[in-house]
Amino acid sequence: MARSTHTASGRPRISRQVELLLAEDVEHLGKTGEIIRVKPGYARNYLMPNGLATVATEENKRMVKRHQEKLVDIQKQKMQELQKRADTVSKYSVTLEANANEEGHLYGSIMGPEISKALKTAGYQIDADHVKLEGPIKELGMYTVKLQLHPEVKTEIKVWVVPAAKK
Repeated sequence: MARSTHTASGRPRISRQVELLLAEDVEHLGKTGEIIRVKPGYARNYLMPNGLATVATEENKRMVKRHQEKLVDIQKQKMQELQKRADTVSKYSVTLEANANEEGHLYGSIMGPEISKALKTAGYQIDADHVKLEGPIKELGMYTVKLQLHPEVKTEIKVWVVPAAKK
């Protein structure tokens, strides 16, 4: 049932809200640095005592704006660094030795951690979770493997799977 626009005594109902500046991400409310409008009780009893928000004064707004500008600059530098790393890694091809039968089927499989380890020994800092395979590599041959260093920074490398030297 909808709330009426007037109280029981006939006075107009006034929606009182306060402006707060979020100090941390709050689910279903906003992200750090956003200015939100909430009811005074929610602000007084939950957000402010738990350090999740502060009063949105002009000074606080200016400080948050400066901080967000710095964060944007840092994010840009990080993206440029990741793009450089992606460009250098894409020129490299990984060669992995694996035990295989005469038909070229591996006795096991090659997954992201093996490719990541080979890249690390070559001097590239690529974690196993950056390697995106459709499935395990189970045969000898050349494969194009996708690397995702960041949701916006992707590249590909060549992975050669060759038979292990027999002793």
